[in-house]
Parts: sequence; C-alpha cells; structure tokens
Amino acid sequence: MDSWWIVQLVLATVLAVVVWKLVKFNVRYRGWCRVARQFQNIGPLHPVWGNLHLFKHTYDWMVIAKKVVNKDKPRIIVTWMTNLFPNFSMVHPDTAKVVLKASVPKPTGVGSPYGAFVSWLGYGLLTSSGSKWQRNRRMLTPAFHFDILRTYVDVYNKSCDRFINKLESISTEGKSVEITKPTAVATLDILLRCALSYESDIQEQGDKHPYVLAVDELTHMAADRFINPLLQIDAVFRLTSAGKRYFNLCDYVHDFANKIIQTRKETLENNPSSTQKRRLDFLDMLITTRDTDGQGLSDLEIRDEVDTFMFAGHDTTASVLSWTFYCLGKYPEYQQKVFEEVREIMQDRVQVTWDDLPRMQIIHLFLKETMRMYTPVPTISRTLKEPLEVDGVILPASIDVMVQIDCINHHPDNWPDHEKFRLDRFEDHASSDKDPFSYVPFSAGPRNCIGQNFALNEMKVILAKVLNRFRIVLDEDHEVVALAEVVMKAKDGIKVKLLPR
Repeated sequence: MDSWWIVQLVLATVLAVVVWKLVKFNVRYRGWCRVARQFQNIGPLHPVWGNLHLFKHTYDWMVIAKKVVNKDKPRIIVTWMTNLFPNFSMVHPDTAKVVLKASVPKPTGVGSPYGAFVSWLGYGLLTSSGSKWQRNRRMLTPAFHFDILRTYVDVYNKSCDRFINKLESISTEGKSVEITKPTAVATLDILLRCALSYESDIQEQGDKHPYVLAVDELTHMAADRFINPLLQIDAVFRLTSAGKRYFNLCDYVHDFANKIIQTRKETLENNPSSTQKRRLDFLDMLITTRDTDGQGLSDLEIRDEVDTFMFAGHDTTASVLSWTFYCLGKYPEYQQKVFEEVREIMQDRVQVTWDDLPRMQIIHLFLKETMRMYTPVPTISRTLKEPLEVDGVILPASIDVMVQIDCINHHPDNWPDHEKFRLDRFEDHASSDKDPFSYVPFSAGPRNCIGQNFALNEMKVILAKVLNRFRIVLDEDHEVVALAEVVMKAKDGIKVKLLPR
C-alpha cells in the first residue's frame, strides 16, 4: 500500500510539472501570437509545420522573402518554424539597427542556425556569447591590427601566384572554367598560411585535399540540419548515416588543428625567441595573448578560434571573389575601369604592395557593390534574452530574431534601383545620406566581423593580380542562379573564360 502511495505521489508530481510547463508555454505562446499578428507573415501556414512546408532547402526562404519585400516593403517578416515557434526577421535598416546595436547573443541551441555548427566550431567568436565572447574578442582584436595585416600581403601574393598558375592550367584555348571551386581552395590556402603557417600546397591537390573536402562537406551538412527539426538534436543526428559522417569529419578537422597547435606550443616553449625570426601568424597571437587577469586561452579555446577562423574566413571571401569575377564578366565596361586602375597602380610590377591597397578605390567600389548585390552572409541570427522594442512593438524575451542582410541590401525603401549594378553607388557623394545600417555586409554593432580588413586586403590583392593577367568573359551558355545558403552560392557554379592579356 505504501509503495502504491509513493507511485501515485510520483505520478502526480510528474503530471503537475508537465501541466505547469504546458501552462507556462501556453502563456508564452499566446504572447508570441499577439506580437506575430502585428507583422507580415512570409506565406500561408500549415496547421502543423507552420511555414516550413514552403522551404525544401535553406535558400528557399530568401527567394520567398525577397519577393515579399519587393512587393509589400515590410520592415519585419514573421516565419513560423512549425506552428509553435515564430521567428522574426528584420528586413529593413531601421529594424535591423535596433537588434545589431543591442548586446544580443547568437542562438546556439536546438533549432538555431548556429547550433548546427557548435559540434564543429565549438564556442569561438562566431558562436559564443556574454562574458566569454567579450573576453575573447578583446584578446583577439590585436591579431587584426594593421601592423599584423601588413605582413600578410606577401602571403597573399604568393598564394595568388599559385592560384593564377592553377587558372592557367585549367583554362585553355578560350574554354570556360568553373571558378568557384579553385577560388575557395585559394582562399583556404591563404588562411592556412596566415593563420597556421601551414606550408603544404593545398592548391595543387585542390578539392582532393582531405581538409578542403572536410570543410566543404561540413558546411553543407550543417546548413541542411537547420531545416530538419529532428536532425538538430545531436542524439538523433548521430544515429543517421549523415550524422556519423558529420561527426567523423568534425574529429578529423579537430585533430588537424590540434596537431598544429601542439607542435607550435612546443616550439614556443622550447624556443621563445622563434617568433623574432619569422612572421607572426594568427596561431602565435592566440597562444601568447593574455586577458586583463594574465590568463591565456585554453587549448580548446584556441582550437575553437582556429576552426572558426578557417570556416568564417575562407568561404565568405571565396563567395565575394567568385561573384566579383561574375560581375566583372557581366559588366565589361566596369571591368575595363578596374583594369585601368590596376595598371596605373602596378605599372610593370606583378606583386601588390601594402601601399597599393588604399589606392585601389575603383576595386573597392566594385567589391562593395558586388557584396550588396550578392550578400556574402545573407542571414545572421540573435536570441533575445530580454524584451526589445522594435518598430513600436515589444518583442518578447527568448525568441529568435534574424537580420536578413540580403533583404536589407535589396529593400526598395533603401535601394530603389536595387536590381541595377552601379559602380558609383558607394562614392562619397552618393552614400553620404545613407543610414550606416543600410549596408552591413560584415554585420555591424559590437558583433561586427573582426576580420573584415583582412578579407578586403586579401580580395584586393587577388583581384588586382588576376585582372593584370586575364580578361574575364562570362560563359553565355551557363546560367548562373544565386542561392542564399550559409554563404551566397551559385547553384551550378560560375563559369567564365579567362583570356590572357
């Protein structure tokens, strides 16, 4: 009898907790619904899946959202992730500004875009929040000082020489080449050399190099997890063949980084003066940096930052460069202007110098307009830890909000002629009256991209050297379709003809 009484007590307690949780969720859910009704929904709702039935792939969301933005000019769009969880997307500078200026963390739990990357990237600057992010951001900022960036120009030149040799070997007699893959390998080569002083020529092996393959495959698999609610749960994902492959790849890239980190730490411990005899790289800075209490980064923190730098730095830069090659071919009159600037600056030289970079004004304008047309990172996400007023409406705490940078770059209120490529769009007189948050390819606010100057310098060197060697012509028989995935991709790649100058 006593045992039955205990069982009843346990069952009653469990039932009470479940009821309490349901009541608590119902109160929050009703609040979400009240707020969601004040904004435009992205499309018709399914009784179970919410708006998820509209998207077969991650990039489908942006296609639909941009149509809504062009037609109705909303400032916030609501997307229901199943019929229980609304997601609020900021698609206008005025609404995005509020979120980006606030100290709002990125979501890394189940159902969040960044959560799918944590098993791979850990908690580096991309995914960490709060005091950890603030501490690490302060510690890593000196790694991107101009004095450090200056030393990388020689690496850019040498890696780009290998890139040009690769392009020459695959482009013969005016035949078109698919440019995105060799570009991605070249940018990864640069990052490995600048970050880790990794000297193996991965451009020779191309996408057959195991690290190149692993990073590319992990990126696609992490993105695919986001639109499948079940696969966002690690325990479930590990049971699938894709999950087993994903975590095996995570182990490989972690081991790759760990070996380099441990070798470097041993070198620095045995020979502290070794950094005086060579160029400092990102890993040196990670190992030697200290916070205000004199504490350094742990081995795991160092690896997380290395993996984050490899992912965030190479794929985004490769995306911008690939779309820039496309736009150069699509707008030959602008390509000629860029080429003339390159020749004026470089004269008979083939190597770009640090002092050349600030003189590349037309290249800079061309890059900015390309990043507006083809936003390298179309979407970023935040989780509200406390209520936030946006457009006169209080968004409740605990919900996910998205800043849709690609929608902002194409919002008719912001850019009336947004479908037109204009080289003069970002000249001083043309952009002086624009809100700074109307163009945020590297995000903005306290969590803006720490490596944006590194990326811009790298892209200027590559573009100058490639245009100094080739005239770029589009393959007219190849259709190019932009897909807004984790980064902006081309559905079937980008094919161009590289004609020697």
